[in-house]
This record gives sequence, structure tokens and C-alpha cells, in this order.
Amino acid sequence: MAEPLHTTPARISVALVTRNRPDSLERTLRSLRAQDVQPFEVVLSDDSDPEQAGICRTLAAEYECRYLTGPRRGLYANRNFAALACRGTHVRTMDDDHEFPDGHMRACVRAVERRPDAVWIIGECLPGRECTPEPWRCPPQLHPRGYSIKPAPGQRLWGIADGASIYPRGLFERGLRFSERFTFGASYLEWGSRLHWLGYDILHLEDTYVIHHYDPDARSFSDVRTLWAAPLFAALCHSFIYQPTLRNRLMTLVQFPVTVLRFRAAGLGACIDAIHAFREQREISVRSANVSGTARRSTRPRAHAR
Repeated sequence: MAEPLHTTPARISVALVTRNRPDSLERTLRSLRAQDVQPFEVVLSDDSDPEQAGICRTLAAEYECRYLTGPRRGLYANRNFAALACRGTHVRTMDDDHEFPDGHMRACVRAVERRPDAVWIIGECLPGRECTPEPWRCPPQLHPRGYSIKPAPGQRLWGIADGASIYPRGLFERGLRFSERFTFGASYLEWGSRLHWLGYDILHLEDTYVIHHYDPDARSFSDVRTLWAAPLFAALCHSFIYQPTLRNRLMTLVQFPVTVLRFRAAGLGACIDAIHAFREQREISVRSANVSGTARRSTRPRAHAR
């Protein structure tokens, strides 16, 4: 196992979350520990059921991770929990179905050394797609209608990769958190829009990527109501708090009758859940901005960093 790069000012803690996927987790840990530059620490927060947790705990010991029993309140609560346990200068979020190319952690360290104040987001590709054209695009950002879109070239980003980003640890110390209102789903897109609104530079780390072993049958989430409530919540926050233009608001509002017509009772429930979550988040977001005195960011374009 390579030695951690302790001589650099950047000390990247990995906040790795897992739930009931020990085989996939082991592949991630094996890939991470094969890197020529090691993170400062690996914090493994495990939301697994008891019959799987013992296996994950054993893997944590084998691969020299700090093992934590997760809060069992959903993905984003687990991600917050892992990030808050980190002791490095920066937090690298990570999922248990990721694998990494050679030099991945070295590229992460170099990025942080260039811009330690920025949020760095990392693109992904499916296994076997590493050598195809545009194999790892910039992670997407929130559209006012709730889905994600590819950022325009040169645009200031509010894109986010919730499982493959690097944050200054001070961001979490300041009290910022992923919204935990939804246990899963696209509510993470609100996080990127909120960080952009609060003044953080979000930069695409173009020098590396993650290989995402996506398996739809291995996911613990299938609830239609939450599936559609989460992006509606993110869209409301984006269009009524973070970028409150008339155009954005109209595009968001039109999604509500569309959702009801498409999913009937589940769609109506999704709309209600999204509105309640938005009201809660509006208070949290405005309070965090007022406490810090953060100015709204400029809209002038900036080239993506390499």
C-alpha cells in the first residue's frame, strides 16, 4: 500500500458511505488503496443492516479505514455524518460502487493545492467506457424543471457530484449540510445550486474521473413519490431562492401539474412533499446566508479549471 502524502498542505479525508453492498465496497476499497497517493484518512460510514454490517466492518479493518455505524436515516444523512467525522483539510465524498483510474488521488490533491477554497466535482463513466469520446463529462447541474443538464462551456457552475466531490472541510464546519429531507433521489442537485448561491466556486476536475458500477437492481430506493418529490424540491429552491428569475419560476411551476397528471395520487403526494421540504430549506438557507454575510456570486463567466 502506498504511503499517504503527508508532506502536502492538502490533507484529503475520504468520506465513504455504504449500505448492504460489501462486494461492491471491497472493489472500491481495493481500487482506492491501489492509488500511488493515499488520502489522509478513509472514514467509512456504514448504513448496512446487521447481517451485512459485520462484513463491512471487517473490510474497514482490512483496508485501514475508520469504521462508523451510520445514522440509518438515508443516503444524505449518512453523507453528512461521514463528512462531519473527517479530520483532514478537505473532504472527498465517495460511494461504494466507484472505482478509480491510476493517478486519481494524486489529481485530487493537485486540484486542492491549486484552489483549496473551491468545491471540486469529478465526472464519471460506466465500466468499459473510459476510452470513448468524452468519457467523463462535467457532472450535471440543476435545471429549473428539476432534472439535470450539462453545463454550458465557460459558465459558472452549480453542477454537483454528490458522491464524487471535494469540499473544504470548513464548509461543513460552517454548518452547511446536504438536505436530509429525502432519503434518496435527486435532492442533491439543490446542494450544488445552494453552494453556488452562497459564493463557492464549483470547478470541474477534468484530469480524472470515477468508474461508476451502476446497478439499478442493487439500489435500495424505488418509491415513486420520493423519486419525483426530490427533484421538485430542488427546483423550487433553485427558482425561488437561489436564481429567482421569472423564467425559472414559471418553468418550475409548470412541472407540478405535469407530475400530478402523470402519476396521479403519487404525483400529488410528491408535490405536497416538495413544497413542505422547500419551506423548511428556505429558512435554513436564508439563515446560513445571513449569519455568514455571504454576498451573492457574480454572474460573469469563468473558464473551467484543469
